[in-house]
Amino acid sequence: MRMAGRVAAAILILEDFERRRVPLKTALADWARGARYAGAKDRAAIAGLCLDVLRRRRSLSAAIGDEGVRATMLAHLRLFEGLSPDAVAALAAEAPHGPGALSEAEAARLSTLRAFERESAREGGAPISVASDFPAWLEGAVQRAFGGAALSELAAFAARADIDLRLNTLRTSPEKALAALETVGAAPAPFLKTAARIAAPTSEERAPAVTVIPAFNRGWVEVQDLGSQIAAAAAGEIGRAQVLDYCAGGGGKTLALASLMRGAGQLYAYDDDARRLQPLYERARRAGVRNLQIINPSTDKAALAALEARMDVVFIDAPCTGAGTWRRHPDTKWRLSPQQLDRRIEEQDEVLRDAARFVKPGGRLVYATCSFLMEENEDRLAAFLLGHPAFVETRALDAVLASGLLVEGAHEALARCETPNGALRLTPSRTRTDGFFIATLERRQTEKTAAARSMNQNAATAPSA
Repeated sequence: MRMAGRVAAAILILEDFERRRVPLKTALADWARGARYAGAKDRAAIAGLCLDVLRRRRSLSAAIGDEGVRATMLAHLRLFEGLSPDAVAALAAEAPHGPGALSEAEAARLSTLRAFERESAREGGAPISVASDFPAWLEGAVQRAFGGAALSELAAFAARADIDLRLNTLRTSPEKALAALETVGAAPAPFLKTAARIAAPTSEERAPAVTVIPAFNRGWVEVQDLGSQIAAAAAGEIGRAQVLDYCAGGGGKTLALASLMRGAGQLYAYDDDARRLQPLYERARRAGVRNLQIINPSTDKAALAALEARMDVVFIDAPCTGAGTWRRHPDTKWRLSPQQLDRRIEEQDEVLRDAARFVKPGGRLVYATCSFLMEENEDRLAAFLLGHPAFVETRALDAVLASGLLVEGAHEALARCETPNGALRLTPSRTRTDGFFIATLERRQTEKTAAARSMNQNAATAPSA
């Protein structure tokens, strides 16, 4: 396909996405079924166009003065694909597969279009949600999370994401795994000794097919965002520990925990949906994990109950809005609603309550989300701690340091990501990762002793009659 045909296809797909409010991957798949002529390279380029437009939808619309899909695509071609107004006009009019000749109004807008400067837009009175490309109803939450840095923090979510890899030490050394990744252009990633990175592909490039190279098939490498790897490292030194991954899903963090355990101790993986656990069986086999028990929620209830108050570490990769993954999945920010956020909050509270009972006295609870919203993070921990006085927040970075994975200088860099309560908030701007919140809590006392302490504190602070 020529560029004109790809642009026309991307416009059709985005219009379908807008109309049906389905995930972008669904709209892409539905289009592809009726477009057998499109090769793999064409499909990748079309998906890239769709993702780029969705990353900057509001600022593109503001720049061209039109919220329509076609208009935002034209603005993207002019501002981010480097096409001149005449080149955009020629592409649009290309027969028979272009998106259609420009109207006089479109041509006039393109001729005066200038790059949308976020700082200038804010100074001119544009809402921060327009300047930084996110839904207007989240303005208060974004300002609360980032304060004066909100503009720059959210701007980083509009960039393409790198491809991060975890080097699996259960199969080989990091050095050997990295050498095997030269063919896909991987280099050492920051922060962790066992992480590698492939730079984000440009709009003209296809992402390398990591999952078909020999190193992947041998279990030497997994595709995993660096922020997710740092979250797993917050489990700390767990070489001989009893560890429960309570919301294991497909098992990305389960496998990272297994690598930290180096084949010792016992790792359990649980999820309340057995279907989500299915990929983990094959992934664990390929990765060489031998100390894992996968707990089926339908058939292994007794096995799960037997773990109560026995776990050294319980890891919660909590269900969340995914606001931290907007670089990779920009469609999700436009589909997110206040009602969905409320549902995620309810689920997070429930998961915290349920998982806490498995932590033994002196054990650690790790709470992680791929969201930067305080409503899903600090607020959830505050609510949990109010009803669970046996738990106290600890410094997450200390646990990451204890994992032994940090490279030189990483401790200082991550310290700049700490919240006042000792959690870590990673963002594309600060760490060039997805957005992650990582907190660690310790169960220091029995529930009975902690409850008595809480009652004494309440009595001491109660107003006198």
